[in-house]
Order: sequence, then structure tokens, then C-alpha cells
Amino acid sequence: MAQIRFGVKTTPMRVDYNDIRRVWEEIDDLPDIEDAWLWDHLMPINGPADGPVLEGWTLLAALAARTQRLQLGLLVTSNRIREPAVLGKIAGTVDAIAGGRLIMGLGVGGTRQPPNTGGIPGPNPAEAEYTAYGLPLLSPAEGLERLAETITILEKMWTETEFDFHGKHYTLVGNRSEPKPSRRPPLLIGGWGNRTLRLIAEHADLWNIPGPPHNGLDFITDRSRMLDRHCAEIGRNPAEITRSVQLIVDYDNPAAARRTVLDLTTAGITHIVLSLRAPYPPAVGAWLTEQIITPAREQLSARTEN
Repeated sequence: MAQIRFGVKTTPMRVDYNDIRRVWEEIDDLPDIEDAWLWDHLMPINGPADGPVLEGWTLLAALAARTQRLQLGLLVTSNRIREPAVLGKIAGTVDAIAGGRLIMGLGVGGTRQPPNTGGIPGPNPAEAEYTAYGLPLLSPAEGLERLAETITILEKMWTETEFDFHGKHYTLVGNRSEPKPSRRPPLLIGGWGNRTLRLIAEHADLWNIPGPPHNGLDFITDRSRMLDRHCAEIGRNPAEITRSVQLIVDYDNPAAARRTVLDLTTAGITHIVLSLRAPYPPAVGAWLTEQIITPAREQLSARTEN
């Protein structure tokens, strides 16, 4: 069984910069935590409608400058908020600040959604947010088409000196983007629909899906098997794609998180992002390591040996 890896997500909602910076600087010194993540929303998406929300890529640049080791990214970038080439320039700048530590997390972003049959339940949080910021909601099909074009544009910006792009939704003429990333940033795509999973099979290095309480083990296992089928259809080794899950941490019940981590490994998940709710306790990184990460790894090792 592959070694499980852990990351941490600090959702920048109703929390200030100094609190998030404190957590990132702490976990930067903890080798058991390999990566750190933000989100990409402009308003609170649950709870009271007021309160601060920090813009994800701006915040990521600041945190990249305050850390040395962590891989970092947005889980996930909305493809609806920034034009693809502008996003590519922003990402390249953050990667330069980070010294080549960026993971490029991408998702479709806000779309018009029918009642959910899987995934995160409840009203579509994108409706109020996108209306407030003048962003139109698209159909899921158009959202996926645009995401596919964005991926192509980013790859070209990372590898080609100059290029034109003529897609269905985006047109670029004479694009040049320097500096290039020092490495090709690994591409993480979030989502669980069949068409999204096909795009993941074609392009992604990592696949991320929300875990409990939003999605149960059976749903995640089903989606992972669907990703395997898409890989088989295009002749790709499914083991090339890291399976990643976000898991919200209950500070009062670390044992539940440990059990969930072990359960997720049975579905082939090898990357767990521990999502923290504000306010963050003091020395929360050490607490995560002592209460969740180290015991979960020990239990997983013992189970594998038996």
C-alpha cells in the first residue's frame, strides 16, 4: 500500500491573515505535513453572510513568501473568476515566489446546478456569490469545455515561448509568459461528475473530492472506480493519478478523523487534506501530527503488516 500523505487547508473565511500565516509558518516546520491549501471564494458560502473573506491567489502569494518547504495551492481555483491566461500569469508569479512549490488546483467553478444527487448538498452557494461579483453562471457542459481550454492554455504558457490559441470560448494571439515555472506544476482537478472524471483521466496528476461529511466512503469508492474506467478507455495507468480527499477536522474528536483516514485508504486514497475550521487552536499543526497523522500512519502500518 502506498504511503499516505497529508496536507492542511486553512479556509480564509471569517479569519484574518495573521491567524492563517501563523498556521502556515508552523506547519512549514513539520515534515509530516507536505502541502498547504486555500480556497477560491469571494464571499462566505455558509453560515452568516457577513465577515471577511480573503482572496485566494493574493493570499497564496503572501504565504508563499513566508514559507520555505510546503507545496501549496488553491483547493481549488474556480475557472470562472479569472481569464485563463491571466490565471496562468498569476500562477507563474506565485510559483516564482514559492521557488517551484506550486500545485495547480483547478475546478469548473460556478455553474447552474440541478438538485444534487451526490456531492455537497443544499442550495447552490455560487448563485449569490457570482451574482454579487458580476460573474454569470454557466451550464455544467460549458463549464467543462472552458476548463479543458484553460488546461491547454496553461500547458502552453508553461512550455512554449509564444503561441496562439483559438478555442470555442477563448482566443489568444501572440501569448508570451515569462518566467516559466521551474518545473511543470502538478495539476490537481477537483470534482466527481462523469465528464469531470474523464477530464481528470486525460490531464490530472491529482484528483480531489470532498470527503465526509459531504461524501461517504461508498460514493468516493464509486467515483474512484469510474475514474479507473476512464483511464482504461484512454490507455492511461490509473496509478499515475493521486487520489486526494478533503476531510474537515473536528477538534473535539480526533479519533473520528483517524478512523476516517483509515477507511479512505481502503478506497485507494493516498492524500488527505485536513481542513481546519477557524478559530485555529494554538500549535494546531503539532496537534494534527500527534492526534491524527502519526497514529493513523501507525495503525495503517500495523494493518498492512497483518
